[in-house]
Amino acid sequence: MAVTNAFPPSTAVDHSGGFVRAHISRVPYLPGLDGMRAIAVVAVMIYHANSSWLPGGFLGVEMFFVISGYLITLLLIAERERTYRISLIDFWLRRARRLLPAMFLLMGLLTVWTALFERDALGQLRGDVFAGLFYVSNWYQVWVGLGYTASGDFAPLRHLWSLAVEEQFYLIWPLVMVAFLGRTGTRRVANFSRWLFVGAIGITILVGLAYHPGVIGEPEVTPEAYWNVAGRPISKLDTLYLSTVARAGGLLLGAGFAMVWRPFAIVRGPLRDRGRAFDIVAVLAFAGFGWMCWNIHLVDPSGADGRLFRGGLFGAGVLTLLIIAAVTHQGSAANRLLGGRVLTWIGTRSYGLYLFHWPIYQIIRNVAGNSLRLHEFLLAMIPTLIITELSYRFVETPIRIGGVAALTQRVRNREVRRPTGLLVGAAALTAAMAMFAGVALATADLKQNDITESLADGEDFTVSLSDAEIPVPVTTPPGAVAPATVSTLPTTTDAALAPTPTTLPDGAEPAPAATANAAPTTVPPTTASGVVVPASTIAPPPTTLPPAPVTQFGVIADFNAITPLTLTPATTGFPLVAVGDSVMLGAAEELTASGFVVDAVKNRQLISYVPELEAVKLAGALTSVVVVHLGTNGPVSDASLALLMGVLVDVPTVVMLTGKGNRDWIAGNNDMIRALPGTFPNVTVLDWEVMSASCEDRCFYDDGIHLTQPGQNFYSLIIRRLLGLA
Repeated sequence: MAVTNAFPPSTAVDHSGGFVRAHISRVPYLPGLDGMRAIAVVAVMIYHANSSWLPGGFLGVEMFFVISGYLITLLLIAERERTYRISLIDFWLRRARRLLPAMFLLMGLLTVWTALFERDALGQLRGDVFAGLFYVSNWYQVWVGLGYTASGDFAPLRHLWSLAVEEQFYLIWPLVMVAFLGRTGTRRVANFSRWLFVGAIGITILVGLAYHPGVIGEPEVTPEAYWNVAGRPISKLDTLYLSTVARAGGLLLGAGFAMVWRPFAIVRGPLRDRGRAFDIVAVLAFAGFGWMCWNIHLVDPSGADGRLFRGGLFGAGVLTLLIIAAVTHQGSAANRLLGGRVLTWIGTRSYGLYLFHWPIYQIIRNVAGNSLRLHEFLLAMIPTLIITELSYRFVETPIRIGGVAALTQRVRNREVRRPTGLLVGAAALTAAMAMFAGVALATADLKQNDITESLADGEDFTVSLSDAEIPVPVTTPPGAVAPATVSTLPTTTDAALAPTPTTLPDGAEPAPAATANAAPTTVPPTTASGVVVPASTIAPPPTTLPPAPVTQFGVIADFNAITPLTLTPATTGFPLVAVGDSVMLGAAEELTASGFVVDAVKNRQLISYVPELEAVKLAGALTSVVVVHLGTNGPVSDASLALLMGVLVDVPTVVMLTGKGNRDWIAGNNDMIRALPGTFPNVTVLDWEVMSASCEDRCFYDDGIHLTQPGQNFYSLIIRRLLGLA
């Protein structure tokens, strides 16, 4: 990603097509390669802004890997032919001068910003900073479980994983080349290249075998998506995407291609007149690469994209090789077209653009996982371009070409005035910022983000319905009197219901017992002293029939329009059940306090939960009310929603909540949920997407999805109010 041409264009011309014949592996300046870098970094930046705009834009990183493998290997072979040796120290120093200055600048500025404006995130940033400085960010992210696809944190250095992969390659690959070229020289490199291609294929096969298809949830929910290493769950997705071993395929492809495709050699061989054919190859390769960027995903709600991990990365690498073949052919137009002024400007600054764009994105959206809107993306480009250009002109280039060292030497020799005033002030400011950043980073407390803490608190108030002990109805032993049903109607006292005793005169016959058809006899009541009380002339109150039960309200989008449903009493199971994902998990304490049994889990998706819910239903747990809030973590299909309703069709009261969040699938999910009452008379929809706007105060965390305490209170209130519990 940060490899640059070490040699300027040559002015010597001969019949070989303008190349110097002394060293056929020498690397001429090829602006088309900068154009390829430009396309790659733009694709990555678009993907990082909003993955729905270019779902496979991350494949630009694979293009970087292939280009880096190609150029580094070509440079090492050229040095071996030119000097008959490879200086490892010089190679690593060149890499350090190219990579470290901008990296240090980023780390310093970002640490100061975080210390001033994101203080709570400073503790977590410490690990990212040290991992970035030592170029092990990829392994660090795999180990701590905060990989490329994790969300919820302020994570301004998560993109450094790819630079770590490249730097590890820069450290190891020269040693391999020294060991190989030291014995055989450059005569047998073409034979060695085939083993690099075989190695890339082998890595592709291993990645495909290790790939986990299907939904990826928390380790306790989908343990098959993780490896257990020293008691720690390690995500297979993170390992296959971030680890150096799994991503070495592109680097090996580029390295192997450099051994058989050297620009100086091509124009001297039989392919020197096939430039137009290579242009056609480049067009087709670009079309294929563009198709992959448009159609392949890293991960979607159904899981990691199998096309990517079962040959997709290898295919992207091969397509990149075909484009390189055209760009490095002097007779093709590809080098000229891709080497235009705009693409060359972007390509030469691709390292800085990649380095600075992600932290600026994070500052704007505050947490990873939020997609930028178009105006936010355009806004982010302004500081990204400015900082990149300043870094390129005044930090990276002077250090890379030795300008700073030369200036220092001239000052020491008194060839120029010693720096005073502005330079001293700048140096003092830089030192002060570095000291402030270092102290702040070292002393910061390690804190979880607010969302993580909130969800962890909510887990204390949830149960797994699959493992819960389900209440059973009380049975009456033989001979026992069954408990009477309590009536809600008003009752008279026992004294009023007791018959009044009478005394008959001597010889009088008692009146025959009243039959069912006899007219009722009204006996005037008497007082204790025998005084007859006249019969009341007041008519009994008319009987009032109870209102008809209300079991559905359709779709409710207005908080003030909520009126209670009529609930069916439950004699067994759990009368109030709430199932959902992390949104409901945040409000689990409030719902539990209202009598609900809450089963809510982070990253839960509807389609994967239906079989578990069906088993819970068959066990008799769902008897009266079920509240469902699913659909935040991925798209819901008609088929999966039909399966869910097949489980809940005979539950008397089902409350469905719509989703809310900046996710591409939310709108489609909500449309299907809002249509349910038209088909299922037991379903009422609480339109959370609309009603959440009525929540006062700051009701959501920065991701716009998860609930703060006021949001949790409001969320539980609308559910309780609908069910007559508020």
